[in-house]
Amino acid sequence: MIEIKNLVKHYGDKKAVNGISFTVNSGEVLGFLGPNGAGKSTTMNIITGYLSSTSGSVKINGHDILEEPELAKKSIGYLPELPPLYLDMTVMEYLNFICDVKGIKRKDRASHLAKILTLVKIVDVADRLIGNLSKGYKQRVGIAQAMVGNPEILILDEPTVGLDPNQIREIRKLIRLLAKDHTVIISSHILSEIQAVCDRVVIINKGKVAAIDTIGDLSKRLSDSNKILLTFKGEEKNVIHAIKALPGIVEVYSRDINDGGIHQIEIQVNSSSDIRANIFFTMAKLGCPILEMRSLDASLEEVFLSITSGK
Repeated sequence: MIEIKNLVKHYGDKKAVNGISFTVNSGEVLGFLGPNGAGKSTTMNIITGYLSSTSGSVKINGHDILEEPELAKKSIGYLPELPPLYLDMTVMEYLNFICDVKGIKRKDRASHLAKILTLVKIVDVADRLIGNLSKGYKQRVGIAQAMVGNPEILILDEPTVGLDPNQIREIRKLIRLLAKDHTVIISSHILSEIQAVCDRVVIINKGKVAAIDTIGDLSKRLSDSNKILLTFKGEEKNVIHAIKALPGIVEVYSRDINDGGIHQIEIQVNSSSDIRANIFFTMAKLGCPILEMRSLDASLEEVFLSITSGK
C-alpha cells in the first residue's frame, strides 16, 4: 500500500530524515512515533506530498509521490495536526468546497457527504459555522474532509490533541470504525491512544527508524524475562514460598499491598516458560483464590522511552 525507501531530507546542513525505510500494509493501522525533532512531521509531510525529499522514494499504491503526484494523492486523505478549516464557512459549505478541490462530481456529492456526515457524527452541526463549533467537532470536521473522495489511506497527525477525555474516547471509536475500510497511519504523542488502536508501530529517532514491530513483540523483546502480576486472597508468605518453588521462576516480589487480606505479588519468569497453569493449580492447592493474573510486559510508554533514550 505504502512503500518508503531510503528517505532523506536536508534543511541546509541539517539532515532531518536520514535513510528512513518502511512499508504500510493494506488494511493496517500503523502508529508513527518519535520524540520532538526526530523527523516525524517531516516524514509525514513527504508521504503526503507537502514536501519533497532530498533523496529516496515514497510510493502510494505503486505511484511515486513526486513522479505521479495526482495518482498517488488520490489514495490519501490527510488530517494535519491543525485541521485546514475555514471558520467562516458552514460544515456543508466547507465539505462541498473540499469536493470541488478533489474533483467529486456534483451528482455524487449528496449521497457521498451524507455517508461521511453520518459516520463522523456531525449531521446535527452540518449547517453551523465551523468557527462556532467545539474543538471536538472541529476535529471531526477535519477527519470528514480527509474522507472526501473515499481514499484508501487515511493519515492522521495528532487526531486527539487538545481534546477532553470524552472527546478522545469518541475519536478513538471513530478511528477503529474507519480502520475497517481504510489503511490508517496515526501520529500521536498520546501513547495510550496508539496502544489502543494500532496493529503495529514505527518508532523513529534522530531521523532514523529505531524500531518496527507490534507493540506486544516490542514489549517482549525489551524484557529479559516475563513478568506476571498476581492478586489473590490468602496468606502471602505461604504463597510466595510455594510460587518460588515452581520451575521457571526467577524471583517473586511482594507489592506490599494488604487490603482486607488481598495481596499482590510480582512474579519474574524465564522468557521460555509459561507457568500460568502451574500457578493456578498451586493456588488452588493452597486454597487461595486468584483475583487477577495478568502479564506485566513493558507498556508502549516504557518501550518508547527505552528506544528513544538509548537505555
